[in-house]
Amino acid sequence: MTEVKYYRPSWDDYFMAMARIVAKRGTCDRLRAGAVLVKNNRIISTGYNGSPPGLPHCDDIGHMMEEGHCVRTIHGEHNAILQAAVIPGASTEGSTLYVKFLPCIHCCKYIVAAGVKRLVYAKIYRNTKSADYLREAGLEVEEYKDNPEWNKEVRILFEDEIEVMKPAEGDVVIKE
Repeated sequence: MTEVKYYRPSWDDYFMAMARIVAKRGTCDRLRAGAVLVKNNRIISTGYNGSPPGLPHCDDIGHMMEEGHCVRTIHGEHNAILQAAVIPGASTEGSTLYVKFLPCIHCCKYIVAAGVKRLVYAKIYRNTKSADYLREAGLEVEEYKDNPEWNKEVRILFEDEIEVMKPAEGDVVIKE
């Protein structure tokens, strides 16, 4: 029997995959963005493009347009920061933000003000000026490079059924 090598993703692969999954919760079809806010390799919060709690979503009632932009939703990056703000004891200072798209300039302001120190993005959405702005503020900004081996693993992860694992030693027996 051929032994299958276990693939362990890098931290960037791991958190970027989560940002892509989080984006699927987005409720504005103009852009389904996702963000994962991480500190010391632990997730602080997540965010996606969506309306504030209790208000209707674009996907349900349509867009609220202002100067060519939908303003009904809060952007994923901003939502991740706001979510951290309501978690007792959470701090965004010195954190890393993983995002599906390079943030807009407005989100960049919130990212800088929140004390985020590193931003990893997968794709450029509108322009590269945002990256320059963040770097000027002292952030480390990196474009995520797709990892074909990890992408293959993620596809397998969601195509295969969840396997039942049993240790080689047998079942645990609890004696009363």
